[in-house]
Amino acid sequence: MSRVNHAVWVFPLLSVSPLAFADSAQSQSNGFIEDSSWSILNRTVYDQRDYKHGARNSGARNAYKPRSERNGLAEEWAYGLMGTFSSGFTQGLIGVGVDAHAYLGVQLDSGGGRAGKARLLGVDNEGHPKNEYSRGGAAIKMRVSNTVLSYGEQRVKTPVFSSSDSRLLPETATGFFLTSSEIDTLKFVAGHFNESTDRNASSHDQGFVVNYSNGRQGNTFDLAGIVWNPGAAFSGSLYTSRYEDSWNQSYLGSTITHALDDRRSLSLDLNLYRTTDTGKALSGRIDNTTWSLVGRYAQGPHAFSLGWQQVDGNTPFDYVTRGAIFIANAVQMSDFNAPNEKSWQARYDLNMGAYGVPGLNLTALYVRGFDIDGTHVDPNGGYAYLGYGKDGKHWERDLEARYVVQSGKAKGTTFSLRHNVHRGDTAQAELDGDQIRFAVEYPLTGGF
Repeated sequence: MSRVNHAVWVFPLLSVSPLAFADSAQSQSNGFIEDSSWSILNRTVYDQRDYKHGARNSGARNAYKPRSERNGLAEEWAYGLMGTFSSGFTQGLIGVGVDAHAYLGVQLDSGGGRAGKARLLGVDNEGHPKNEYSRGGAAIKMRVSNTVLSYGEQRVKTPVFSSSDSRLLPETATGFFLTSSEIDTLKFVAGHFNESTDRNASSHDQGFVVNYSNGRQGNTFDLAGIVWNPGAAFSGSLYTSRYEDSWNQSYLGSTITHALDDRRSLSLDLNLYRTTDTGKALSGRIDNTTWSLVGRYAQGPHAFSLGWQQVDGNTPFDYVTRGAIFIANAVQMSDFNAPNEKSWQARYDLNMGAYGVPGLNLTALYVRGFDIDGTHVDPNGGYAYLGYGKDGKHWERDLEARYVVQSGKAKGTTFSLRHNVHRGDTAQAELDGDQIRFAVEYPLTGGF
């Protein structure tokens, strides 16, 4: 039986007046077909990774690979096609609609057995890259006033359970998801899920995607949260979640922005997670508090950021689904989330529109982590295999150029080029590596 308190599904509606229903999103519905829309996203990704040495073992991000494949060149080039359909809602007090998607990934190059290591492509039971892979799904949705409940396979975005789209195809999840915006400045969120599907998967029966633990999986994931947006200068959110028989996890996040004048501004971002084991503790003993704080100063096209991140606990900060990590130093090649790790970040962003190239943005960042101590990890838990030592340290440097076409028939086409470098010692769990990734996205959208 689900652990979700069933009151969570209905509480947003209890205090809504008839007047609110009369001036709601549902009251303005034009119909199932009339409000429908579709989109097709063409994406081509080239990913090259030169794995070297550094970690005592493969680390969580490489543990699925045979040990013989954890070092050396990983190179993949693939094409992804993502089609989505979102219907409107039928008219009346309760509106009904459908969201559907179909994804296709095609291998363009796997030269010399280098594919399968960058996780763009699906792999067969023997670990060989597939020539193509696909999957599809749908969710039925119902709306009352400004509250929507959907059930089925869908993409979700919360700090504790979130569908990543950082490879070729997006991640999805199957279950219930509710959002309610009956109060202008507040949004209530709740969900109950029984599986998540990884970005390069073609099947829907693999349970949950867990990033670091190799312990036995729980069967359900539940969440509830509230997001408060009183104005442009502040936003805050609070979530609670439970991964069955593994851990309870809470999240607190806030963003404060202050405009100094029409060209200068300051902002502060806080992200804090608290994780403790629960039930059968399938991943072992967990008592972890992880947080990050980033300050940002923007002046015209320039932005400078400094951040601090800290893990307090004898396990790494772990999360279900690839995208449910909002801490600041979770960057391209490492999350900087090892047991007791401290890390700092320096970042610079430049909008080249001020120099005559609108749509071009450049980013450079550097993260250094230190004081890693995993010597007190539960020896019978899901993290002992990572082999963390004491006084571990590592660093990462990321460079990115991103250009979005501003007009013409190719408007919205995005080009992204990244170069990432990671280096560390054997007391941390990530491989040394160099990465080059080039991606092109061409979107098509329309309505009925």
